Amino acid sequence: MWELDLLLIPFLEHRYGDLDDTDQAAYQALIEQEDQDLFIWLMRRDWPQDDTLRRIVKMIVEYAETSGNDQYRTL
Repeated sequence: MWELDLLLIPFLEHRYGDLDDTDQAAYQALIEQEDQDLFIWLMRRDWPQDDTLRRIVKMIVEYAETSGNDQYRTL
């Protein structure tokens, strides 16, 4: 889904390298999830039940909302 790319790729390019090992592992686990689940979580319609995934999803959403990612606002 291109909508997911609009959120995941900028976060990967600008923030992933600054994450600790736990959060990097959470990002890797997150991108292995089903696209439908990712979309629901990243659009803030629901949150993952897993605390680690919920944390990284919130980090991605917060980054998208505060980084000037204009493409995010069109979703």
